[in-house]
Amino acid sequence: MILLLKYRTIKEVLKVKPTLEGAGVKLNRAFGFHETSLFDPFLLLDHFQSDNPDDYIAGFPWHPHRGIETITYMLYGYVKHEDSLGNKGIIQSGDIQWMTAGSGIIHQEMPNQENGLMGGFQLWANLPKSHKMMHPRYREITAKQIPDIAINDKVSIKIICGEINGTKGPVRDIVIEPEYYDVTIKSEGKFTHHFKKGHTVFAYIFEGAGIFHPDGIMINKGNIVVFNDGEDILIQAKGEELRFLLVSGKPLNEPIAWRGPIVMNTNLELRTAFDEFQRGTFIKHK
Repeated sequence: MILLLKYRTIKEVLKVKPTLEGAGVKLNRAFGFHETSLFDPFLLLDHFQSDNPDDYIAGFPWHPHRGIETITYMLYGYVKHEDSLGNKGIIQSGDIQWMTAGSGIIHQEMPNQENGLMGGFQLWANLPKSHKMMHPRYREITAKQIPDIAINDKVSIKIICGEINGTKGPVRDIVIEPEYYDVTIKSEGKFTHHFKKGHTVFAYIFEGAGIFHPDGIMINKGNIVVFNDGEDILIQAKGEELRFLLVSGKPLNEPIAWRGPIVMNTNLELRTAFDEFQRGTFIKHK
């Protein structure tokens, strides 16, 4: 029993919900507007994947962001990106785009398939009040820059942000102190990891099924697991290969005023942002 107390327990399990975003993109939302207190400092996680171009080809035309960071991770296909900072590029399979909107950015994201496949994730991270109006920042990280390490013959991990066994991910200097891993565990494999006490930790299962606490039940793909506070986690694959995103961050514990693509601390700040967008004064840094 002492051993079990070492690990974080499961706080809640949520199932993804189909939704439409952008110009009609079909996707599965793991969490969003109604779960902000549960996932603080994270706001939203979308999983988009389809072999039917009609589900996504309309994409996400030009739209603004302020007060948040958007993190796009592609598994299959690619996304063409263009923004008001002058950035243009293609996020290909295995690549990450970490975009800090800060004081304001306007961009578009247009997904497309490669070899009949298109899929990936977009995570939104909140910015604290002290950084809401920071200078926008754009980072494009290629698959080759992301370490892919083997813990043993059963566990392999892509380290996007954070550190495991002395290997650090390429994304650093983020205010919410995030960790972001793409973890694969073969059948009957086990993985443990230490997180900072007080940090929010969740796992989103997108392939297979697994056990996310020593005395827990099997949790299948299409579900997201939120852990209670603690330090270590223990995750096991049973019967089939398990693959999931494992994410953590330091909670902000600040008020949230959220409308569409803009997240601030007060309704007045929200109104100001949308008024500026209408007047053409939204962009503060060029």
